[in-house]
Amino acid sequence: METRIRPLDDRERMDWLRLLRAPGIGPRTFAGLLAKYGSASAALDAFPTLKLRGVDPGATLPSVRDIETEIEAARRAGAKVVALCEPEYPRMLGEIADPPPILFVRGDPALFERPAIAIVGARNASAAGRRFAEEIAAELGAAGFAVASGLARGIDGAAHRGALATGTIAAVAGGIDVVYPPEHAELAARIAAEGAIVSEQPPGTEPTARHFPARNRLISGLSAGVLVVEAALRSGSLITARLALEQGRE
Repeated sequence: METRIRPLDDRERMDWLRLLRAPGIGPRTFAGLLAKYGSASAALDAFPTLKLRGVDPGATLPSVRDIETEIEAARRAGAKVVALCEPEYPRMLGEIADPPPILFVRGDPALFERPAIAIVGARNASAAGRRFAEEIAAELGAAGFAVASGLARGIDGAAHRGALATGTIAAVAGGIDVVYPPEHAELAARIAAEGAIVSEQPPGTEPTARHFPARNRLISGLSAGVLVVEAALRSGSLITARLALEQGRE
């Protein structure tokens, strides 16, 4: 994939999104097409001739209007559409295998320039666990780290609250304009105002079980290391820890 850091113009940004939303295109295929054709525009021109696994040869591209609607929904939510090659894209995330070509970002992308530590754990955490997560998040923030988590109940929420004053990043499973769980609406608003929220899903996406492993990959990818608090053996938090190890993180 094109790794030179450069801003995209509006037409290129639309081409990137349109290619990414095409049937059968994920981060790895997107990167391969960009490397082969040199630009998203050229890959879009070649799409009718591509033979992609599991995709009907007659599959069509999303319309320009579809992508305009997606970009407008992001704008209404106060989010930026940031491509992998752009300066505002999180550097740590860009170093993992098959990073998301496009991120939606609410808040201050300058936070991505700081080293981040992820704190994740049980949704039904004990009071002691929540207190520990909040305290260590505050200490990490005071030491100059951003704190990343997933906006979930329990440990995630406590970690975000502990780092609100110093900088916290929430990676969410649904669209950038969808708050889950709903009771974290006020917390999400504060994170957007004082930190950053990121999503790779289209605006309006309601999170389902299949979205959370991708969200966990964002959390670990954004971070230099992951701290797990009170996680169950088969929990998403331990998936995040495994992903961190695969990404060469602490």
